Amino acid sequence: MSKKMSGAKSLVQSLESAGVDVMFGIPGGAILPAYDPIFDSSIRHILVRHEQGAGHAATGYAQVTGRVGVCIATSGPGATNLVTPLADAAMDSVPMVAITGQVPSAAIGTDAFQEADIRGITMPFTKHNYLITDPLEIPRAIAEAFYIASSGRPGPVLVDIAKDALQKETDFIWPKDLSLPGYHPQIEPENQAIKDAAALIAQSSKPVLYVGGGVIKANASKELMQLAELLGAPVVTTLMALGSFPDSHPQHFGMPGMHGTVGAVTALQKADLLITLGARFDDRVTGKLSTFAVNAKVIHADIDPAEIGKNRYADVPVVGDLKHTIAALIPALKAEFTKGRADLAPWLTAMNKLRATYPLGYDLPKDGSLSPQYVIERISAITGPEAIYVAGVGQHQMWAAQFVKYENPRTWLNSGGLGTMGYAVPAAMGAKVGAPDTIVWAIDGDGCFQMTNQELVTCALNNIPIKVAIINNESLGMVRQWQTLFYEGRYSNTSLESKRVPDFVKLADAMGCVGLTCDRMEDVDAVIKKANSINDQPVVVDFRVFRDAMVWPMVAAGTSNDDIKIAREIAPDWDSQEL
Repeated sequence: MSKKMSGAKSLVQSLESAGVDVMFGIPGGAILPAYDPIFDSSIRHILVRHEQGAGHAATGYAQVTGRVGVCIATSGPGATNLVTPLADAAMDSVPMVAITGQVPSAAIGTDAFQEADIRGITMPFTKHNYLITDPLEIPRAIAEAFYIASSGRPGPVLVDIAKDALQKETDFIWPKDLSLPGYHPQIEPENQAIKDAAALIAQSSKPVLYVGGGVIKANASKELMQLAELLGAPVVTTLMALGSFPDSHPQHFGMPGMHGTVGAVTALQKADLLITLGARFDDRVTGKLSTFAVNAKVIHADIDPAEIGKNRYADVPVVGDLKHTIAALIPALKAEFTKGRADLAPWLTAMNKLRATYPLGYDLPKDGSLSPQYVIERISAITGPEAIYVAGVGQHQMWAAQFVKYENPRTWLNSGGLGTMGYAVPAAMGAKVGAPDTIVWAIDGDGCFQMTNQELVTCALNNIPIKVAIINNESLGMVRQWQTLFYEGRYSNTSLESKRVPDFVKLADAMGCVGLTCDRMEDVDAVIKKANSINDQPVVVDFRVFRDAMVWPMVAAGTSNDDIKIAREIAPDWDSQEL
């Protein structure tokens, strides 16, 4: 028998029934009726300082736990402040449900106070979204939202609820089953596709495992390891896949793409087969698409059929959940190998020589100032691979991808597809809530940090002791790098003067955090160890680094990966590599 309650109570009970244990949000007029039953709920509500922080925190929580992240906001500007996190979650396939209040149903379309068509605004980058005007529909909408967000290719779902629907009395009826016509994610791959893939792999003498973030979403790292060791081929992991395959493994060639390793970029370029697992042939990986891996056939495995063939023709398309796909591919490949297989020895010899010749590295600044790469390298070495590392966007993000050692999935969070500055601090907050016993380092730039650092107040008041390393080069560093390389050093509007204003140590102290500073190489280890020893407050470290450090290797935007440079005027010597 159903029980009469308000729509607001029905919403909160629906969230409880969906298994929500935490949500991030800010109340306001249209969503206010929901905040009264939240007061009595078992769900932990964390009051953020900006709705964008709520969205990125929900994303960070989801990326670390694999569960659906939840954020909640009011109508109008509250809802529009969630647009960036929703787009971010869509680009990086993160399961998230956003609950927004809407003006009363009779006022919809009248330009009422704090009205915005958030359903229309977010339609291009949500998996699905709802506008609820009948309170009876709330439980089913919430149940469907969580199912859609977490199944198939994960992504964000928005549920917009009119204020009068929250206020009216209704029956709470939690659906026993869900039927969504037209939405049936394919979990099991087709047997013939698996056989075709195995046959193609057995014939390949220059295969590469091109691994994307889908492997982490599918919790398929163990299966990937089994497949990689069975095949013995080079493995490259995209920016979103770092940690899916251990950096320390001898088959790991690093990250491909614009700032990837020479070994990873070249392995893809010179391969005769790309075994593509949960990757999407993104422009940052492929460079000029028409010149990407021109001699390679492609096996493309993904749970989203829309990705297959979108950017690159797939000789063997495989649609299915990657955990199931890789598990099916392993025995099929073993069966093929009993019939014979191509010799990979010349390929591996050449690639291993290339990797040894062009390892990742950096030069220390000649003026004795602090190297940003060194700082990040030492954070990783001292804190270890069990920690969680979260980056903003820009040079520090690429250095964190290059110089932190990743051994485990769900230990690297960043805004990969959308490239959202300001992501790190709130995402780290969400990650720490999801993994409270794990050290969480946000590696942020001084530009990114100044976009969302107010969430450190949320962290301080809610016992969320994250650690923030500000890689302070007093610049919008990646933009400055491009200005150096492509705009003749004309530094238009990229100087932030962050070593002068603000004083990050005082700012951290004012927000209830411990503020530290470091500008000497000999002090780096001690400062990191001190930060790691403080676990009852957030810690902010202002690392005052060399301004003109650059991210290398680099493939300039729109050019071929064959044009990769390892320094400003230096390209690898391909001819001597016998590839």
